[in-house]
Amino acid sequence: MKTKKVVVGAIAASMLSLSAFPGSAVAAGETVRISASKETAKAGETFSVEVSLADVPSSGIQGIDFSIEFDSSLITITSVEEGTLVKNAAASDPTADGVKLFSVYAPEGKNYVNVAWSNSYTDPSYWIKSDGVFCVINGTVNDGVTSGTADIKLGAIKRETRPESGSDNGSVGIGYAKDGKSYSYDVNVTNGSVEIGQPTTTSTTTTPGTTSGGSGKYLKGDANESGDVNMADAVAIMRFQADPDSYGLTAQGKINGDVVGNGDGVTNNDALQIQKYEAGIVTELE
Repeated sequence: MKTKKVVVGAIAASMLSLSAFPGSAVAAGETVRISASKETAKAGETFSVEVSLADVPSSGIQGIDFSIEFDSSLITITSVEEGTLVKNAAASDPTADGVKLFSVYAPEGKNYVNVAWSNSYTDPSYWIKSDGVFCVINGTVNDGVTSGTADIKLGAIKRETRPESGSDNGSVGIGYAKDGKSYSYDVNVTNGSVEIGQPTTTSTTTTPGTTSGGSGKYLKGDANESGDVNMADAVAIMRFQADPDSYGLTAQGKINGDVVGNGDGVTNNDALQIQKYEAGIVTELE
């Protein structure tokens, strides 16, 4: 896009684990469909593309993250707003002093937007439990564009699977955490588009270091010692802060989780920093 504003939602310090993120997550054995709508607009006009979820399992969705890719030569994305599903689920986490749990990161000059939502409620009644609109992508068609199709592609959030791994995340993350385990749903993606000018018939594309005092398995951010850094680590820290007797961290987990403060122990700020890493706002953990 030509001049895209950075649109950043508040990052929740108490994000719960998203089962689809960690490679060690347990497969939930069910499939969730995520799709973007197809809209039409002319040069200079605005558009709104809805991103919807369908076939939401009865277990519910506690967390989701994905990226939105677009052709910046054709369209400009101005905002990504909460849909009815997010508004009807827990809008904020009581353990995070009202911090919003829907976050959007749009890096300046890039042709993608990262979107994430999750909460730390263990009560599934606060999760996404039904089909509907998850978010709405708002934008404009660039001036001077007379025709064409601007694809709206939904894919894996833009981040590494773990700090300094050099390996990009490979899938849309949708899932939940229960009894200390992360569960991941399979995801079926249907991309959307903005048809510029007169609408035409198009086909739908569907794509189904060792540190003293610990175990020696040092990985910055890996508070739960799963071997990966993801939102489950932020959750582990927040739960430890809220109830250390029930949700304890190992000595190594505390060392790994201390990514802010250089030795002051794990705090909510560490959970927040890990979530920022997940959303792509920071590119490395200290």
